[in-house]
Amino acid sequence: MKSKEVTKEEKGLAFMLRALRSSNYRLFFFGQGISLIGTWMQQIAMSWLIYRLTGSALSLGIIGFLAQAPIFFLAPLAGIWADQWDRRKIVMITQVLSMLEAFLLAGLVLTETIQIWHIYVLTLVLGCINAFDMPVRQAFTIDMVDRKEDLSNAIALNSVMFNGARLVGPSIAGLLIAAWGEGVCFIVNCISYITAIVALVLMKVHKKTVYKNSTAFLEILKEGFAYAYGFSPIRWILMLLSLTSFAGMSTSVLLPVFAAETLGGGADSLGFLMGASGIGAVGGAIYLASRTSSRGLETVLTIAAGLLGTGLMLLSLVSVLWLAMLIMMLVGFGMIVQVASSNTLLQHVVEEDKRGRVMGFYTMAFIGMGTLGNLWVGYMAYLIGIAHAYQIGGALCIMGGLLFAGKLQEFRKIIRTHIK
Repeated sequence: MKSKEVTKEEKGLAFMLRALRSSNYRLFFFGQGISLIGTWMQQIAMSWLIYRLTGSALSLGIIGFLAQAPIFFLAPLAGIWADQWDRRKIVMITQVLSMLEAFLLAGLVLTETIQIWHIYVLTLVLGCINAFDMPVRQAFTIDMVDRKEDLSNAIALNSVMFNGARLVGPSIAGLLIAAWGEGVCFIVNCISYITAIVALVLMKVHKKTVYKNSTAFLEILKEGFAYAYGFSPIRWILMLLSLTSFAGMSTSVLLPVFAAETLGGGADSLGFLMGASGIGAVGGAIYLASRTSSRGLETVLTIAAGLLGTGLMLLSLVSVLWLAMLIMMLVGFGMIVQVASSNTLLQHVVEEDKRGRVMGFYTMAFIGMGTLGNLWVGYMAYLIGIAHAYQIGGALCIMGGLLFAGKLQEFRKIIRTHIK
């Protein structure tokens, strides 16, 4: 009788939220959840501020490039730190520095002294901070869950948290910008970091053995590259993620122009589009959280890349807000399922002493390749128009999914030996 009750429980909400049984992860989830709402508000406000000051799609591409360029170069180095040092302390430091950056930005905007070069410099600084924060935070996930079998659920809940904030933050930001301007959003983001910092302080993380190596820094990095490239599942997952990030996810940098020029809207329309994408992404994350096993995610990964590409190609054909919002739900679903599935599979197959470095490569593929993608898609939109930029990006995502599907037989058995 007892076993039947457990089975029923595991099919419900308790099973979908099982990683929250770990007190440290619970603190992280709620602290970061509030902080991320502020982060998304700042991102929308930043995009709209850039577009208001310059009116240029190319400028949006440049700002996206500056935000992510440091991640491309520094994330692998940060991965070494994640293998060598206390991950919680590193995340605490990055959160404090991010709060200070938001404070400076708010001050410049509210005093009406903001200039385009200020935005470029502060964006570059935040990019450097994020380059260390993201891979360390990804590697830190396993330290926060009490049971390793809850790791995949924690990764899925991270996506729910991230995209729940993505749903709420842009919608609030659009309304606040329309009423009081961008500066208020930067103030809210600054305050929101306090919750994340307090949550990290309250955690009681058991001291874990970290990878220690007296070998030269570059040798440790080369070892990580050789491991990731030589292990076919990791290599192909990172290659597909790199392509979809470069060609597909980077197209979000064009949304302010799409909202204003194609849809004829304003900051509120931009917020609604981002919110719709967030709804789709939350749906994708809930789908992943409800799965009873990580088996079969390699196939889900392929389908998600195709959905992302299809959504982008459809988006190039519409000029009505409600229809664009429906398509953005599909784009958001495909995007988050692809990203979270990649993360889950990598975390399952990687060796513990190389986890930080592989998550550094994951961050470089996911965020860093978006660096080049932002610049590329901004230039393509400037050169041939937004619609064609969306079509080309969508086609490349679909092609990448098909190529990955052709390699599934090569490494499916390897992946499944690591997943219970």
